[in-house]
Amino acid sequence: MDILEEVLIRPRQAPAGAGDLAAALPAAQRGSEDAFRVLYRSVQPVLLRYVRVLVGEDAEDVASEAWLQIARDLTSFRGDGDGFRGWATTIARHRAMDHLRRQRRRPVVTGRVEELTDRSGPEDTAESAVDAVGTDAALALIARLPRDQAEAVLLRAMVGLDVKAAARVLGKRPGAVRTAAYRGLRKLAEYLEHSA
Repeated sequence: MDILEEVLIRPRQAPAGAGDLAAALPAAQRGSEDAFRVLYRSVQPVLLRYVRVLVGEDAEDVASEAWLQIARDLTSFRGDGDGFRGWATTIARHRAMDHLRRQRRRPVVTGRVEELTDRSGPEDTAESAVDAVGTDAALALIARLPRDQAEAVLLRAMVGLDVKAAARVLGKRPGAVRTAAYRGLRKLAEYLEHSA
């Protein structure tokens, strides 16, 4: 199985920590930091991948803005673990669209970084690099799709939302999301055939 298949097929199984997410949600709403940490660790990886396709290199900043809003509004959320995943993705998408609008209004200024701090992370660097290259390659292929198809594929396959939840996030009818995801997956298959 190649990296793209792994990235797209793995999330169709039960999302990692789905039971933990549902159990942690009420406690996080009551202010438990440990429970909020479970929410964050369950949702952040796929949320970041989704936002990265939308905004590119600024994904971490946009995801951080989304988590600030999620933390602020968590007590007003009503729903289960899957509903939370959809709600968080909707917030992240809105922050991404805001970011893209701001970028269009302002010219991009590039500068050089004066200093980089050398800090080692807790993960094995070589393993992280191999994983990142595979995931980045899959996301780069998805990013080549038209936006509606890329978002539908990401929401359905990576975030793990059902058609109705993905439709709510995108503000479209479920049939339109189903069609966009189908067309996107077919286009990805074509990309893979041509690269093989």
